[in-house]
Amino acid sequence: MSELTFRAAKAADVAALQPFVHAAYRGDSARRGWTHEADLLDGNRIDAETLAAVIADPAQVVVMAERDGGLAGCVQVTDKGEGLAYLGMLSVAPDDQGQGMGRALIAAAEAAARDRFGASRMEMTVIIQRTELIDWYVRRGYRRTGETRPFPATDPRFGLPRRDDLAFAVLERELV
Repeated sequence: MSELTFRAAKAADVAALQPFVHAAYRGDSARRGWTHEADLLDGNRIDAETLAAVIADPAQVVVMAERDGGLAGCVQVTDKGEGLAYLGMLSVAPDDQGQGMGRALIAAAEAAARDRFGASRMEMTVIIQRTELIDWYVRRGYRRTGETRPFPATDPRFGLPRRDDLAFAVLERELV
């Protein structure tokens, strides 16, 4: 496999990023990978308008991974202030999962958090029902904080829940 390159997404990337993220998380295409939410949520993972706003926001960056000129993955980093950054929207094409791309994207996100935002800690939320994914993040050095946050079940921008007990587990890691 050829080498990955990383860069910050631009407005022109929304058209490629939005369906890529959706395919990694939702629908039948997502079921080809192991990290999907397709059994928990229907609807879009993120719409084009929200993604464009994220990319335009100076307190956020979407780091894109490219291989051979094509999109291979992405991750969102948000500056939360006071040394805290948030990792979200980690997306790898379902057929490419299990090849180390997620690890590479986490490393790129952590570097962006340190270099762009001066962060010393990274936080993320994962749907509590996604235990295998939480365990994977724990193996990457993230720890469960014990905090949970409600899932925005009434806001269709985040998806349409297929069950009524969704919530987020909060994970955190010190950045070195």
